[in-house]
Amino acid sequence: MQPAHSATFENRVTRMLGVEIPIVQAPMGWIARSTLASAVSNAGALGIIETSSGELDAVRGEILKMRELTDKPFGVNIAQAFVRDPNIVQFVIDQGVQFVTTSAGNPERYTEELKNAGLTVFHVVPSLGAAKKAVACGVDGLVVEGGEGGGFKNPREVASMVLLPLVRSQVDVPVIAAGGFVDGRSMAAAFALGAEGVQMGTRMVSAAESPVHENWKNAVIQAKETDTVFLNRHASPALRALRTDKTSRLEYDTETNAMTEFGTALDLYFGGDMEASIALSGQVCGRIDAVRPVAEIIAEVRDQFFQEIGRLAKEYLA
Repeated sequence: MQPAHSATFENRVTRMLGVEIPIVQAPMGWIARSTLASAVSNAGALGIIETSSGELDAVRGEILKMRELTDKPFGVNIAQAFVRDPNIVQFVIDQGVQFVTTSAGNPERYTEELKNAGLTVFHVVPSLGAAKKAVACGVDGLVVEGGEGGGFKNPREVASMVLLPLVRSQVDVPVIAAGGFVDGRSMAAAFALGAEGVQMGTRMVSAAESPVHENWKNAVIQAKETDTVFLNRHASPALRALRTDKTSRLEYDTETNAMTEFGTALDLYFGGDMEASIALSGQVCGRIDAVRPVAEIIAEVRDQFFQEIGRLAKEYLA
């Protein structure tokens, strides 16, 4: 068996993204900026800069900082539902990035323009139908997002265990699995189900380089696997978040659109007031027990992935 420390990844995702390790950091608003994203890229994975905050002048500055902090590849996300600038595609092209994920919208909207400019485009999908539509639009790959993940979701969520192999059985583009992935064992499971990479959000929110307040990180660490709520089934987009007094009140409220209850988000993100807004989080919060540096997290995931597939091969293929 090849030792984990000398094993390497080689697949369509590593080739397309130009990375050593096919792990992508989720594009979380205000969080996915240069400090976190550069740490991910420097660790051999792919950092992503967000645009969902809508603060494009700040995003432009963050991309400039990325070029100072890393010489490794990184990408940008276009969250269509939250970016109001009609020139967002040209904005992204002008930044000189080579990889884009598009999400929270129609893949018909931007795919052709981005690809004509020479960018690699992956679209985030929550269902088989959405996956087929994105492939028909010419995307290079998919981020297949299970309902157990944090953030904005399809109101009719499907778990990664079901969604990944279903999408893989119907499309042939490379797939990055999102929702439920936090370590090497879960990454190995994603590969067994047809993925060629994984995206991590909640694990990166709680990382040392994440810019969010320590109260949020500590809430993730202290959470059980049952300590998320799924909000807004009646009013798209739905969202999965940490359980707080605010989100518990909203959990079974079929009259209120939770999107109107975000309140003062920055008071949560950077002020640490857990009731000021909605702290988005996936169910993997129940598996995270410490704030750790990004490089340490990614190295451990890589090593554990190879150890796990080696263990399975030794046990079942001997």
